[in-house]
Amino acid sequence: MFKKILIANRGEIACRVIKTAHRMGILTVAVYSDADRDALHVEMADEAVHIGPAPAAESYLVAEKIIAACKETGAEAVHPGYGFLSERAAFCAALEKEGIVFIGPKPKAIEAMGDKIESKKFANAAKVSTVPGHLGIIDDADHAERIAGDIGYPVMIKASAGGGGKGMRIAWSKDEVRDGYERARSEAKSSFGDDRVFIEKFVVDPRHIEIQVLADAHGNVVYLGERECSIQRRNQKVVEEAPSPFLDETTRKAMGEQSVALAKAVDYQSAGTVEFIVDRDRNFYFLEMNTRLQVEHPVTELVTRIDLVEQMIRVAAGEKLPFKQADIKLNGWAVESRLYAEDPYRNFLPSIGRLTRYRSPRETRTEKSVVRNDTGVFEGAEISMYYDPMIAKLCTWAPTRLEAIEAMGEALDGFVVDGIAHNMPFLSALMKHPRWREGNLSTGFIAEEYPDGFAPVTPDEDQTALLAAVALSCSLTESNRRERYADRLRPTAGPLPENWIVKLGTDYLPVALLEGVVIIPFEMDMQLGGKTVTVSTDWRPGDTVWVGTVGGRKLTAQIRTALNGLRIDWQGISVRAKIFTPRQAELDKLMPVKLPPDTSKLLLCPMPGLVVAIAVAEGQEVKAGETLAIVEAMKMENVLRAERDLVVGKINAKPGESLAVDAVIMEFA
Repeated sequence: MFKKILIANRGEIACRVIKTAHRMGILTVAVYSDADRDALHVEMADEAVHIGPAPAAESYLVAEKIIAACKETGAEAVHPGYGFLSERAAFCAALEKEGIVFIGPKPKAIEAMGDKIESKKFANAAKVSTVPGHLGIIDDADHAERIAGDIGYPVMIKASAGGGGKGMRIAWSKDEVRDGYERARSEAKSSFGDDRVFIEKFVVDPRHIEIQVLADAHGNVVYLGERECSIQRRNQKVVEEAPSPFLDETTRKAMGEQSVALAKAVDYQSAGTVEFIVDRDRNFYFLEMNTRLQVEHPVTELVTRIDLVEQMIRVAAGEKLPFKQADIKLNGWAVESRLYAEDPYRNFLPSIGRLTRYRSPRETRTEKSVVRNDTGVFEGAEISMYYDPMIAKLCTWAPTRLEAIEAMGEALDGFVVDGIAHNMPFLSALMKHPRWREGNLSTGFIAEEYPDGFAPVTPDEDQTALLAAVALSCSLTESNRRERYADRLRPTAGPLPENWIVKLGTDYLPVALLEGVVIIPFEMDMQLGGKTVTVSTDWRPGDTVWVGTVGGRKLTAQIRTALNGLRIDWQGISVRAKIFTPRQAELDKLMPVKLPPDTSKLLLCPMPGLVVAIAVAEGQEVKAGETLAIVEAMKMENVLRAERDLVVGKINAKPGESLAVDAVIMEFA
């Protein structure tokens, strides 16, 4: 077994590999760029080597710097994680030349499967079911348009060397093909240094289901069940689960056996994933094989109890797999939510900044439930514009799917992240979405269910009553603390008023107290909405997470101070709460409403990013839908289009500039 390995990656995956290596008694070496000097993976590793400036092309993607770090530290092997150099056959070969072991497949398999165009040709030859498409070189946009017309719309344009949703576009018409072709090529060049793309038929209402395979150097290959990855945004996975709620045992076995056959055909060694799209009738088509560890591998580990990173290390060290296919059993259900630094209220655009508060749910493991959080950040860490926006991967396991979903919802509601925008509200709301809970999924789920983007969930009558009770309990507890610290006891302050008004958003709810003493832990009977409920919690002023019961129902919510009140976040609901006496409520209703500023004549930068292009000139007349500017953030290009016919006035930004969110790019006449 290796004594020391180097992790050629960063963030949560580097931390995750380090954990397993340390458990195995293996020393670890981290590498880091200027932007990651104080990163968590650097702190966790036994040694760390600086490899260059922040841009990945000058640090994490430079194979020579990784090899030099191995020689400097005496690392015997390299685990590449995912992304960066993980699927570069040349990197694997370069390591072998230097006598350093690559913890992953051999160059032959990477070359055969790592390139999407070549992998489809290989899969066709191996009689694996594939999606109709054009696998040759595409000369230009005109050529792309002709190919798409021959295949039939809709089509998917994909980067050959792509992954993570980058360099991918769906086109429903020839106009969209031309624009999608250029954007896919540009993103592919920026992210992977390879601008080749291919085009294939886009299956309507598809499910994205993938099979995890594991192979050693002795000819043993097994599949470890499937993962459902259909909840996607911009072709990037957001929520995954294992197993799939859609597959039957017959389809699972067929997909698994095809995956094993494909792995054997290329003499695959290590962990790998064969991805399929599955239609409504459970017909499945090969998409690609990822010759690396997948982001969503934890859900497979939770339902199989197999540590995939450990097996990758053991296979690379020459050991045989310790199990056969008949030994693989799927136990229970696991769900993974990807916490991204992106603003769900701005169409999920990237967000950067410092984590002023980061408190993840406590990781637990029992026979009835598991909470696991794979992360690469800590409170005070900086989310950089240079890398993937993932903050953490929160996973839950339970005996049944609905139990795992309920556990995920509760864990998300108690996951505190401040300082940046993030997609937690969306993930929390999703856990209560009827279609998700039914397992009625497709890769178009988010676009179909949130066509106008995500907005805070509007609470129904029951939810409003619950949140009113929570808000009042917080207010009374806070008031009680202030009085105790001022040494003014309740008898001298007069009896606790019985009637209160809780303002939630724009609604006013009367609440009557049936007791007159506030103590901690708080427990009091309240009458609201015609019902009497007991509210119980040990929440204390200053706590961000409120955990308790309202009418016997367990509730986990987040509480933050706001102007003259509180903000409560729960299950995708975000509402301001103020507590009034009846007379104060009457006066509050007379207060004027402050209107937001008019920005209709401004093009604002929707997220922190780099201006790639300004597509118009001052004085130019522009039609609705035409491109105004292109802004790149976290390696994704965002095209900003005119929402109406207009005339460009003053242009305030130029290509190459880095802009903050809401910076004025241009003004309209």
